[in-house]
Amino acid sequence: MGKIIRIGTRESELAVWQATQVKNLLLQYGYETELVYIKSEGDIDLSTPLYEMGVQGVFTRSLDSALLNNKIDIAVHSMKDVPTQLPKGIIQAAVLKRGPVKDLLVLKNELSVMSDKLGFVNGEWSIVNSESSPLTVATSSIRRKAQWLHRYPTSVVENLRGNVNTRLRKLKEEKWDAAIFAAAGLERINLRPENSIELDWMLPAPAQGAVMVVCREEDAYALEACVEFNDADTAFCTKIEREFLRALLGGCSTPISAYAEVLDEEIHFRGNIFSLDGKEKVEYENTVSIPDAAHLGLEAAEEVLSLGGQAIADSIKNAGK
Repeated sequence: MGKIIRIGTRESELAVWQATQVKNLLLQYGYETELVYIKSEGDIDLSTPLYEMGVQGVFTRSLDSALLNNKIDIAVHSMKDVPTQLPKGIIQAAVLKRGPVKDLLVLKNELSVMSDKLGFVNGEWSIVNSESSPLTVATSSIRRKAQWLHRYPTSVVENLRGNVNTRLRKLKEEKWDAAIFAAAGLERINLRPENSIELDWMLPAPAQGAVMVVCREEDAYALEACVEFNDADTAFCTKIEREFLRALLGGCSTPISAYAEVLDEEIHFRGNIFSLDGKEKVEYENTVSIPDAAHLGLEAAEEVLSLGGQAIADSIKNAGK
Protein backbone atom coordinates (compact mmCIF):
# COMPACT_ATOMS: atom_id res chain seq x y z
CA MET A 1 0.00 0.00 0.00
CA GLY A 2 1.47 3.35 -1.03
CA LYS A 3 1.22 6.62 0.81
CA ILE A 4 -1.88 8.81 0.78
CA ILE A 5 -1.61 11.47 -1.94
CA ARG A 6 -2.69 14.86 -0.57
CA ILE A 7 -4.55 16.81 -3.28
CA GLY A 8 -4.45 20.59 -2.91
CA THR A 9 -7.44 22.55 -4.17
CA ARG A 10 -9.11 25.93 -3.85
CA GLU A 11 -12.41 25.95 -1.97
CA SER A 12 -14.77 27.03 -4.76
CA GLU A 13 -17.35 24.55 -6.01
CA LEU A 14 -15.67 24.38 -9.42
CA ALA A 15 -12.18 23.88 -7.97
CA VAL A 16 -13.44 21.10 -5.71
CA TRP A 17 -15.17 19.48 -8.71
CA GLN A 18 -11.86 19.48 -10.60
CA ALA A 19 -9.92 18.08 -7.63
CA THR A 20 -12.57 15.39 -7.16
CA GLN A 21 -12.11 14.30 -10.77
CA VAL A 22 -8.41 13.83 -10.05
CA LYS A 23 -9.20 12.01 -6.81
CA ASN A 24 -11.50 9.60 -8.66
CA LEU A 25 -8.94 9.01 -11.41
CA LEU A 26 -6.25 8.20 -8.86
CA LEU A 27 -8.67 5.87 -7.09
CA GLN A 28 -9.22 3.99 -10.37
CA TYR A 29 -5.49 3.26 -10.45
CA GLY A 30 -5.38 2.15 -6.82
CA TYR A 31 -4.03 5.27 -5.13
CA GLU A 32 -5.33 6.54 -1.80
CA THR A 33 -5.98 10.28 -1.61
CA GLU A 34 -7.37 13.11 0.49
CA LEU A 35 -8.41 16.66 -0.42
CA VAL A 36 -6.69 19.62 1.25
CA TYR A 37 -8.45 22.99 0.93
CA ILE A 38 -6.37 26.15 0.49
CA LYS A 39 -7.46 29.75 -0.07
CA SER A 40 -5.87 31.65 -2.97
CA GLU A 41 -5.12 35.36 -3.23
CA GLY A 42 -7.61 35.57 -6.08
CA ASP A 43 -10.35 34.15 -3.85
CA ILE A 44 -9.66 36.60 -1.01
CA ASP A 45 -9.58 39.85 -3.03
CA LEU A 46 -12.85 39.83 -4.99
CA SER A 47 -13.05 43.54 -5.83
CA THR A 48 -9.88 44.35 -7.77
CA PRO A 49 -10.10 43.51 -11.49
CA LEU A 50 -7.74 40.64 -12.32
CA TYR A 51 -5.91 42.74 -14.90
CA GLU A 52 -5.17 45.37 -12.22
CA MET A 53 -3.76 42.96 -9.64
CA GLY A 54 -0.43 43.03 -11.45
CA VAL A 55 0.53 39.43 -10.79
CA GLN A 56 0.50 36.14 -12.59
CA GLY A 57 -0.63 33.03 -10.80
CA VAL A 58 -3.07 34.87 -8.54
CA PHE A 59 -5.17 31.69 -8.29
CA THR A 60 -2.25 29.24 -8.15
CA ARG A 61 0.45 30.73 -5.92
CA SER A 62 -1.02 29.61 -2.58
CA LEU A 63 -1.34 26.04 -3.83
CA ASP A 64 2.17 26.09 -5.27
CA SER A 65 3.51 27.40 -1.96
CA ALA A 66 1.76 24.59 -0.08
CA LEU A 67 3.23 22.11 -2.55
CA LEU A 68 6.77 23.39 -2.13
CA ASN A 69 6.35 23.38 1.66
CA ASN A 70 5.24 19.73 1.57
CA LYS A 71 1.75 20.46 2.89
CA ILE A 72 0.26 18.75 -0.18
CA ASP A 73 1.60 16.29 -2.76
CA ILE A 74 -0.18 17.51 -5.89
CA ALA A 75 -2.13 20.66 -6.80
CA VAL A 76 -5.05 20.84 -9.21
CA HIS A 77 -5.42 24.01 -11.29
CA SER A 78 -7.63 25.38 -14.03
CA MET A 79 -4.87 25.33 -16.61
CA LYS A 80 -5.67 28.77 -18.03
CA ASP A 81 -4.85 30.25 -14.59
CA VAL A 82 -1.36 28.72 -14.50
CA PRO A 83 1.60 30.98 -15.47
CA THR A 84 3.48 29.70 -18.51
CA GLN A 85 6.62 29.45 -16.37
CA LEU A 86 6.06 27.09 -13.44
CA PRO A 87 7.81 27.86 -10.13
CA LYS A 88 11.21 26.26 -9.63
CA GLY A 89 10.81 22.80 -8.16
CA ILE A 90 7.30 22.23 -9.57
CA ILE A 91 6.53 20.25 -12.73
CA GLN A 92 3.47 19.40 -14.77
CA ALA A 93 2.37 15.90 -13.79
CA ALA A 94 -0.75 15.48 -15.93
CA VAL A 95 -3.41 17.22 -17.97
CA LEU A 96 -6.95 15.88 -17.91
CA LYS A 97 -8.96 15.34 -21.08
CA ARG A 98 -10.22 18.74 -22.13
CA GLY A 99 -13.76 19.89 -21.45
CA PRO A 100 -15.77 22.63 -23.21
CA VAL A 101 -13.54 25.44 -24.48
CA LYS A 102 -16.01 28.15 -25.51
CA ASP A 103 -17.19 31.23 -23.65
CA LEU A 104 -20.87 31.73 -22.85
CA LEU A 105 -22.95 34.87 -22.71
CA VAL A 106 -25.41 34.59 -19.83
CA LEU A 107 -28.31 36.99 -20.35
CA LYS A 108 -30.14 38.82 -17.61
CA ASN A 109 -33.36 38.84 -19.65
CA GLU A 110 -34.83 36.44 -22.18
CA LEU A 111 -33.02 36.05 -25.50
CA SER A 112 -36.06 37.40 -27.35
CA VAL A 113 -35.50 40.75 -25.63
CA MET A 114 -31.79 40.84 -26.54
CA SER A 115 -31.54 39.10 -29.91
CA ASP A 116 -31.70 42.21 -32.09
CA LYS A 117 -29.17 44.11 -30.00
CA LEU A 118 -26.81 41.16 -30.07
CA GLY A 119 -27.36 40.22 -33.69
CA PHE A 120 -28.17 36.65 -32.67
CA VAL A 121 -31.22 35.44 -34.58
CA ASN A 122 -32.34 31.86 -35.23
CA GLY A 123 -29.21 30.50 -33.61
CA GLU A 124 -26.83 32.46 -35.84
CA TRP A 125 -24.55 35.41 -35.08
CA SER A 126 -24.50 38.38 -37.43
CA ILE A 127 -22.84 41.81 -37.28
CA VAL A 128 -25.13 44.54 -35.95
CA ASN A 129 -24.98 48.30 -35.87
CA SER A 130 -23.87 48.33 -32.25
CA GLU A 131 -23.79 52.13 -32.10
CA SER A 132 -27.58 52.14 -32.01
CA SER A 133 -27.80 49.41 -29.38
CA PRO A 134 -25.25 49.92 -26.57
CA LEU A 135 -24.97 47.04 -24.11
CA THR A 136 -23.62 46.60 -20.58
CA VAL A 137 -21.81 43.32 -20.02
CA ALA A 138 -19.66 42.09 -17.14
CA THR A 139 -16.43 40.11 -17.06
CA SER A 140 -13.14 40.06 -15.16
CA SER A 141 -11.24 38.87 -18.24
CA ILE A 142 -9.36 41.47 -20.27
CA ARG A 143 -9.32 39.00 -23.18
CA ARG A 144 -13.10 38.76 -23.20
CA LYS A 145 -13.40 42.51 -22.74
CA ALA A 146 -11.18 43.26 -25.76
CA GLN A 147 -12.97 40.79 -28.04
CA TRP A 148 -16.37 42.04 -26.92
CA LEU A 149 -15.46 45.71 -27.53
CA HIS A 150 -14.07 44.82 -30.95
CA ARG A 151 -17.51 43.53 -31.94
CA TYR A 152 -19.62 45.92 -29.83
CA PRO A 153 -17.50 49.09 -29.48
CA THR A 154 -20.16 51.18 -27.71
CA SER A 155 -20.69 48.65 -24.93
CA VAL A 156 -19.90 49.32 -21.29
CA VAL A 157 -17.88 46.49 -19.73
CA GLU A 158 -18.14 46.15 -15.96
CA ASN A 159 -15.81 44.20 -13.67
CA LEU A 160 -17.18 40.91 -12.36
CA ARG A 161 -15.18 38.89 -9.80
CA GLY A 162 -15.88 35.92 -7.57
CA ASN A 163 -16.59 32.23 -8.01
CA VAL A 164 -19.18 31.03 -10.51
CA ASN A 165 -22.04 31.11 -8.01
CA THR A 166 -21.16 34.62 -6.84
CA ARG A 167 -20.94 35.95 -10.38
CA LEU A 168 -24.32 34.49 -11.34
CA ARG A 169 -25.84 36.12 -8.28
CA LYS A 170 -24.26 39.50 -9.12
CA LEU A 171 -25.69 39.31 -12.63
CA LYS A 172 -29.19 39.00 -11.15
CA GLU A 173 -28.60 41.92 -8.78
CA GLU A 174 -26.89 44.44 -11.05
CA LYS A 175 -28.34 46.48 -13.91
CA TRP A 176 -26.35 44.64 -16.56
CA ASP A 177 -27.55 43.10 -19.80
CA ALA A 178 -25.33 40.02 -19.57
CA ALA A 179 -22.11 38.51 -18.25
CA ILE A 180 -19.50 36.29 -19.88
CA PHE A 181 -18.47 32.94 -18.41
CA ALA A 182 -16.40 29.95 -19.47
CA ALA A 183 -18.73 27.17 -20.59
CA ALA A 184 -16.62 24.60 -18.73
CA GLY A 185 -17.03 26.40 -15.42
CA LEU A 186 -20.82 26.48 -15.62
CA GLU A 187 -21.43 23.09 -17.19
CA ARG A 188 -19.12 21.11 -14.90
CA ILE A 189 -21.17 22.04 -11.84
CA ASN A 190 -24.52 22.03 -13.65
CA LEU A 191 -25.10 25.77 -13.37
CA ARG A 192 -25.49 26.76 -17.02
CA PRO A 193 -28.63 28.94 -17.19
CA GLU A 194 -31.18 28.36 -19.93
CA ASN A 195 -30.79 31.96 -21.11
CA SER A 196 -27.16 31.53 -22.19
CA ILE A 197 -25.64 31.37 -25.65
CA GLU A 198 -22.28 30.20 -26.91
CA LEU A 199 -19.96 32.93 -28.15
CA ASP A 200 -18.62 30.91 -31.06
CA TRP A 201 -16.93 34.02 -32.50
CA MET A 202 -14.90 34.56 -29.32
CA LEU A 203 -11.58 32.70 -29.24
CA PRO A 204 -10.85 31.15 -25.82
CA ALA A 205 -7.94 31.73 -23.49
CA PRO A 206 -4.93 29.46 -23.95
CA ALA A 207 -5.65 26.16 -22.15
CA GLN A 208 -9.29 27.09 -21.42
CA GLY A 209 -11.33 24.03 -20.49
CA ALA A 210 -8.25 22.05 -19.41
CA VAL A 211 -7.23 20.97 -15.91
CA MET A 212 -3.56 20.68 -14.93
CA VAL A 213 -2.07 18.65 -12.09
CA VAL A 214 1.37 19.63 -10.78
CA CYS A 215 3.72 18.01 -8.28
CA ARG A 216 7.15 18.54 -6.78
CA GLU A 217 9.95 17.82 -9.20
CA GLU A 218 11.53 15.18 -6.96
CA ASP A 219 8.27 13.40 -6.08
CA ALA A 220 8.51 10.34 -8.32
CA TYR A 221 5.56 8.62 -6.58
CA ALA A 222 3.10 11.44 -7.30
CA LEU A 223 4.38 11.87 -10.84
CA GLU A 224 4.07 8.17 -11.61
CA ALA A 225 0.53 8.17 -10.24
CA CYS A 226 -0.61 11.16 -12.32
CA VAL A 227 0.98 10.02 -15.58
CA GLU A 228 -1.57 7.19 -15.57
CA PHE A 229 -4.42 9.57 -16.54
CA ASN A 230 -2.55 12.19 -18.57
CA ASP A 231 -4.38 12.94 -21.84
CA ALA A 232 -1.69 13.22 -24.50
CA ASP A 233 -3.76 15.18 -27.07
CA THR A 234 -4.89 17.78 -24.53
CA ALA A 235 -1.38 18.10 -23.13
CA PHE A 236 0.07 18.64 -26.60
CA CYS A 237 -2.55 21.17 -27.71
CA THR A 238 -2.35 23.20 -24.51
CA LYS A 239 1.45 23.20 -24.74
CA ILE A 240 1.14 24.85 -28.17
CA GLU A 241 -1.33 27.43 -26.86
CA ARG A 242 0.75 28.28 -23.79
CA GLU A 243 3.89 28.55 -25.91
CA PHE A 244 2.04 31.06 -28.09
CA LEU A 245 0.99 33.03 -25.00
CA ARG A 246 4.47 33.04 -23.50
CA ALA A 247 6.16 34.10 -26.73
CA LEU A 248 3.76 37.02 -27.21
CA LEU A 249 3.55 38.47 -23.73
CA GLY A 250 1.88 36.02 -21.43
CA GLY A 251 -0.46 36.59 -18.50
CA CYS A 252 -3.98 37.30 -17.25
CA SER A 253 -3.53 40.99 -18.05
CA THR A 254 -3.11 40.43 -21.78
CA PRO A 255 -5.90 40.03 -24.36
CA ILE A 256 -4.34 36.99 -26.02
CA SER A 257 -6.35 33.99 -27.22
CA ALA A 258 -5.33 30.62 -28.63
CA TYR A 259 -6.90 27.29 -29.46
CA ALA A 260 -5.29 24.16 -30.90
CA GLU A 261 -7.17 20.96 -31.66
CA VAL A 262 -6.38 17.60 -33.21
CA LEU A 263 -8.30 17.04 -36.45
CA ASP A 264 -7.58 13.99 -38.62
CA GLU A 265 -3.96 13.55 -37.54
CA GLU A 266 -3.33 17.28 -37.90
CA ILE A 267 -3.23 20.24 -35.53
CA HIS A 268 -5.50 23.15 -36.37
CA PHE A 269 -4.42 26.31 -34.54
CA ARG A 270 -5.93 29.77 -34.18
CA GLY A 271 -4.49 32.61 -32.14
CA ASN A 272 -4.80 36.36 -31.78
CA ILE A 273 -3.83 39.43 -29.80
CA PHE A 274 -6.02 42.51 -29.30
CA SER A 275 -5.32 46.00 -28.10
CA LEU A 276 -6.77 46.74 -24.67
CA ASP A 277 -9.64 48.76 -26.16
CA GLY A 278 -10.43 46.05 -28.70
CA LYS A 279 -9.90 48.34 -31.69
CA GLU A 280 -6.82 46.57 -33.06
CA LYS A 281 -6.16 42.89 -33.53
CA VAL A 282 -3.74 40.55 -35.26
CA GLU A 283 -4.72 36.94 -35.80
CA TYR A 284 -3.15 33.73 -37.08
CA GLU A 285 -4.59 30.43 -38.31
CA ASN A 286 -2.87 27.35 -39.67
CA THR A 287 -3.19 23.58 -39.96
CA VAL A 288 -0.08 21.38 -39.84
CA SER A 289 0.70 17.71 -39.39
CA ILE A 290 1.25 16.56 -35.81
CA PRO A 291 4.98 15.85 -36.34
CA ASP A 292 5.43 19.42 -37.66
CA ALA A 293 3.52 21.03 -34.78
CA ALA A 294 6.14 20.76 -32.04
CA HIS A 295 6.99 24.47 -32.25
CA LEU A 296 3.75 25.70 -33.77
CA GLY A 297 2.97 28.02 -30.84
CA LEU A 298 6.30 29.82 -31.14
CA GLU A 299 6.07 30.02 -34.93
CA ALA A 300 2.54 31.43 -34.71
CA ALA A 301 3.63 34.03 -32.16
CA GLU A 302 6.54 35.14 -34.33
CA GLU A 303 4.16 35.55 -37.28
CA VAL A 304 1.68 37.56 -35.20
CA LEU A 305 4.45 39.82 -33.91
CA SER A 306 5.72 40.48 -37.42
CA LEU A 307 2.22 41.34 -38.69
CA GLY A 308 1.65 44.11 -36.15
CA GLY A 309 1.33 42.21 -32.91
CA GLN A 310 4.59 43.69 -31.64
CA ALA A 311 3.11 47.19 -31.67
CA ILE A 312 0.04 45.95 -29.78
CA ALA A 313 2.21 44.10 -27.25
CA ASP A 314 4.34 47.21 -26.71
CA SER A 315 1.24 49.34 -26.14
CA ILE A 316 -0.01 46.85 -23.53
CA LYS A 317 3.34 46.89 -21.73
CA ASN A 318 3.41 50.70 -21.77
CA ALA A 319 -0.16 50.88 -20.44
CA GLY A 320 0.94 48.87 -17.41
CA LYS A 321 3.77 51.26 -16.51
